[in-house]
Amino acid sequence: MAAWVKAAIVSDIGPGQKKAIDLDGLAVLLFNVNGQYYAIEDVCTHDGAPLGSGRFSNTWVACPRHGARFDVCTGKALTMPAVEPVDTYPVKVEGNDILVEVEL
Repeated sequence: MAAWVKAAIVSDIGPGQKKAIDLDGLAVLLFNVNGQYYAIEDVCTHDGAPLGSGRFSNTWVACPRHGARFDVCTGKALTMPAVEPVDTYPVKVEGNDILVEVEL
């Protein structure tokens, strides 16, 4: 069953920043792209590395192990060695809260 879960507050993630969070055992990365928030699963589909410690620029994040890049807005794998997309999650802002919809 899907549910909206509070993941952060707006002041936690400024423009161009990312934040790794744990939502009931699910590793998620939140991104602020020019005031719009996005959420993806915090795992490289190539080798399972956490993407949270990778470089984030514009709309992509790079895996810290092998450099595969993923689009944070769509989850699409942009460069090798990754070919599979990462999971994405709907995000909404209510007041000061950033909510992510995940399966519980």
